[in-house]
Amino acid sequence: MLRTLGGFGAFGLFWGAWGAILPAVKAEAGVSDGQLGLALLMVGLGALVSMRFTGYLIDRYGGQVLPAVMVLFGLCGVLPAFADSAATLSAALFLLGATSGATDVAINATGSTAEATTGKPLMNLAHGLFSIAVVAASLSTAGLRAAGADALPVLGGVFAVVLIIAVALLAPGSRAATERVVKEKAERRLEPALLVFGGLCALAYVVENAWQSWGAVHLDTSLHAAPALASSAPAVFAAAAATGRIGGNALLSRVRPVQLLIVGGSVAAVGTVIAAAAGNAWLALIGIAVAGLGTSVCAPTIIGMAGAWAGPERRAGAISTVTTIAYLGFLLGPAAVGAASSAWSLPAALGGVAVLAVLVAVLGPVAGRAQTRQTT
Repeated sequence: MLRTLGGFGAFGLFWGAWGAILPAVKAEAGVSDGQLGLALLMVGLGALVSMRFTGYLIDRYGGQVLPAVMVLFGLCGVLPAFADSAATLSAALFLLGATSGATDVAINATGSTAEATTGKPLMNLAHGLFSIAVVAASLSTAGLRAAGADALPVLGGVFAVVLIIAVALLAPGSRAATERVVKEKAERRLEPALLVFGGLCALAYVVENAWQSWGAVHLDTSLHAAPALASSAPAVFAAAAATGRIGGNALLSRVRPVQLLIVGGSVAAVGTVIAAAAGNAWLALIGIAVAGLGTSVCAPTIIGMAGAWAGPERRAGAISTVTTIAYLGFLLGPAAVGAASSAWSLPAALGGVAVLAVLVAVLGPVAGRAQTRQTT
């Protein structure tokens, strides 16, 4: 359990710091907005390249993979601070994306294994800790930026924290060092159930990243909120997501995962409609918070269901498949909202995201039946 929480915490610390230090990285690399946008696509491309292979490595070598990929992730996280052109920044972000995707698979596989071993819910709590770490790192980095820090001290400091956590995971007696290596050769075909889990998770990620990426823009351009108020939208969403995941983890001791998925999708749809149709910024923030509460439990619950479905011999491979499919939704979601906004309007585009949240709720029982069929 501590290994899972440590991994998710370290992952959140980096991405929280990254969002806040990105303007400094852009300035130091000397790239334009367009060049930065293209470079950031390398993060997703690198992740897509590494995620499935990481699942294979975990199924083959067990818990040793997590601390190894965490060290590589922290190290590659420093590389953007040395970029001095669009080309070097793109290369650095590709490596960052590859190690980030590997770490994402490893921590989710570790959490799913812990759930199966202990019989207690953990995934929503772990994802909640990730959200808390994002908020904490973002605020801390903002303070460091105000004090004049540039990209290298911030990203280097995060690497030091990640390295300490990775070393702790390798300590004698830790689960990471002693976890049994699964040597059975599992079939690696793409089964329909994995498409169901991955597709649902992709829908949940579209809803989640739509508000995380476009919330501040919606308040600024659609509702003409003051800059400080508009800028608070991502933090409001992240705080609500952390609350929802921690609360959802507690609820899983009383309700089935599919029930939590239905409720989460429904609440996310309601919050999305409120935020998109709001006539003022404060009501929109309330809607964003409600959307964050609802959508926060969807992806961790689906990943946990996929891990339970797969069983111990192929759990990491199954989770890597699901997260790879889901990552496509995470990457394409903001772009889809932008395209729909150009065709109609931003409120209309964000309102359309509610349909996807409803689909998560409606199709949740399909994932539940797939999990039950495999278990029985």
